[in-house]
Amino acid sequence: MANAGAFLTDDSRIRRYKDRVARYSVIAGGIFVLLTLVLIFFYLLYVILPVFSPARITPVQAFTVPLSDTRAVMLNDQGTAAFHFSSSGELSLVPLNPKATPVSSLSVSVMEQPTSFAAGLPHEQVFAYGDARGGVRVVKPLVHQGQLRAAYPLDQTYIQLDPLGQPLVRLAISVRRQVATLVGLTQDHRLVAKVFQRTHGLDASAQDWAETTLSMPEISEEITAMIATPDGRSLYLLAGDWLRAIDLQGVKGSIRLQQNVSRGSGQPVAMTALSGANSLLITGANGDVVQWFEGVKGGRRQLIAARSFEAAQGGLQQLTPEYYRKGFFAIQDDGTLNAYYMSDSTHPVLSTPLFIKKQGQLPELMAISPRANRLLAIDGAQWQLFWVENPYPEVSFHSLWRKVWYEGYPEPDYVWQSTSASDESEPKLSLVPIVFGTLKAAVYALFFAIPLALAGAIYTAYFMSTKMRRVIKPTVEIMEALPTVILGFLAGIWLAPLVETHLIGIGLCLLILPLAMVAVGFGWAFLPGRWHRRVPTGLHILLLMPVLVLVGYLCFAISPMIEQAYFNGDIRSYLTNVWGIGYDQRNALVVGIAMGFAVIPTIFTIAEDAIYSVPSHLSNGSLALGATPWQTLTRVVLLTASPGIFSAVMMGLGRAVGETMIVLMATGNTPLLEWNVLEGLRTLSATIAIEMPESEVGSAHYRVLFLAAFVLFIFTFFFNTLAEIVRQRLRDKYKSL
Repeated sequence: MANAGAFLTDDSRIRRYKDRVARYSVIAGGIFVLLTLVLIFFYLLYVILPVFSPARITPVQAFTVPLSDTRAVMLNDQGTAAFHFSSSGELSLVPLNPKATPVSSLSVSVMEQPTSFAAGLPHEQVFAYGDARGGVRVVKPLVHQGQLRAAYPLDQTYIQLDPLGQPLVRLAISVRRQVATLVGLTQDHRLVAKVFQRTHGLDASAQDWAETTLSMPEISEEITAMIATPDGRSLYLLAGDWLRAIDLQGVKGSIRLQQNVSRGSGQPVAMTALSGANSLLITGANGDVVQWFEGVKGGRRQLIAARSFEAAQGGLQQLTPEYYRKGFFAIQDDGTLNAYYMSDSTHPVLSTPLFIKKQGQLPELMAISPRANRLLAIDGAQWQLFWVENPYPEVSFHSLWRKVWYEGYPEPDYVWQSTSASDESEPKLSLVPIVFGTLKAAVYALFFAIPLALAGAIYTAYFMSTKMRRVIKPTVEIMEALPTVILGFLAGIWLAPLVETHLIGIGLCLLILPLAMVAVGFGWAFLPGRWHRRVPTGLHILLLMPVLVLVGYLCFAISPMIEQAYFNGDIRSYLTNVWGIGYDQRNALVVGIAMGFAVIPTIFTIAEDAIYSVPSHLSNGSLALGATPWQTLTRVVLLTASPGIFSAVMMGLGRAVGETMIVLMATGNTPLLEWNVLEGLRTLSATIAIEMPESEVGSAHYRVLFLAAFVLFIFTFFFNTLAEIVRQRLRDKYKSL
């Protein structure tokens, strides 16, 4: 025995060597596949996890600035300098250098003895002073060649706002590229307003501001706050307990909406606009803050209270909105700094006891940099600069998986809308609609594919003749090689219009074709035996195919007549106007047919192999004991092949969940939460394919797309694992057969 190896021939040694190489190659390949999957898993986590990192704020420096009587402070884009506006009309530039305490500043006089002051939205970076003669100066601070300048964005150094020359006690200002709004409240309680529009002269490059004076309504209550929207359409007034929206474009000077906003937070004392001025933060006497915006609710447009923000200790003070994002900073009465973001409900994304209360004094004013990475707190001449790390406030578990009340919406909802026409629009990154769309597409595809694929597999493996099986099985398998981009193209260009034109015909086919097959079967059973013997065993399908073609043709032929007789000649309008069912040309029905066509080969091939592989002695024994072929099929063959059949269905489900090109080209890509088969959908894979090339690397949108890929990865892993568990249990249960 010790010398047994000596009797091996050269061919045997070579064969053993090849077997060993093949075995190790397969093992190495399997290990590399597992390592690849693990690396993909951890790389996805590497990209995703930063989006859930907590916000942090770090002190940078504290210093004293010989400036007082502060009305507003604005940081430049880099956060390296601050523009200081005083009540006396002085504009100053204060450098912020973390390495050295700033002691010098540049100042220019904007207006002498102003009576009022207003700041535009942070994004606009414009400010206005009003005087005792009813005039206004609108300025924008600039630094040119190291020198501080006060620019005049309306091309006028002085604007006479009130023709009667009364002192202006309150102002509201908004200046954008094409429209500007300037509103003042006079000492005798009159509203005066002017709207400026860009006009083009003979020279296309020359632009001027066209000025329009508006007549404003009389307000009996004391006005405590005014905010002009950047589109020049509305003016919001906080007067007493009432919030009023005044129309500046339609019926000019009319009160469009009004709402009592006192609620349970006491008398309103302050109003702050979030980025874009679509949302207003109204602070009550008790320090609670409520978000209000316009929306359609109950069939009419009204002012809606979306959410309230309450401090853990005392009230909220010094609301400081960010430039572009829908977030703001606020200070509690106990000195805790809170940062809120609208999509994260009412819980702060940052809460830290940053300011220690001394003798009842808290920072009297805060300013945030345009990039939202620096925060400046001012208490008299004492300035404190902080570094803020809060890159992804718009992403949280709440915003991804729960309903969020977005601006302009009548109620909380699941919404995916990652991009918009304006930088000030809040991103809507709920994954629920696209996860739902993924499952919807897979379910409708399987509704179409499973009956056809399994029925075809059963007939091919059990009833069809061997000669025909050799033709049919490779033909169906070749279907899987057809590129899905071709299927998606045909579905979007040819199938979708066909379904729209013959919608009733499609419905009739789904109903009548199965009945026709059953009827043909019963008819064949009642034919005389000599007719049966004329058709070779396994070729009965040739008799059924002409019947199916004829029935399908008749369904499409009578479709226009039924539509004209019962649906006023337009089934789409009838569904929408009478039954309230929406219809999109590229809908789930089109996706179900097209993607079902792509999934059929996968399910058919695996299921057919499982059924055909059932040992013949099992079926022969059943038939020998007197069972009919149908009884043998349902009680022996299918039970034995059930692990393979279940694996085929789960493989088809995984194929449908991960499909990209068909759903990309044939769905319309509308992220809806509707099971309606006649409406569109949007899937995880299609969203990644569409938006990944256009997303900014490292942005919240970019990382959420990776999160969508991770969810898709988990889906596939879950379905495959479930399939393997069920398959093993079915195999253990029926292996005794």
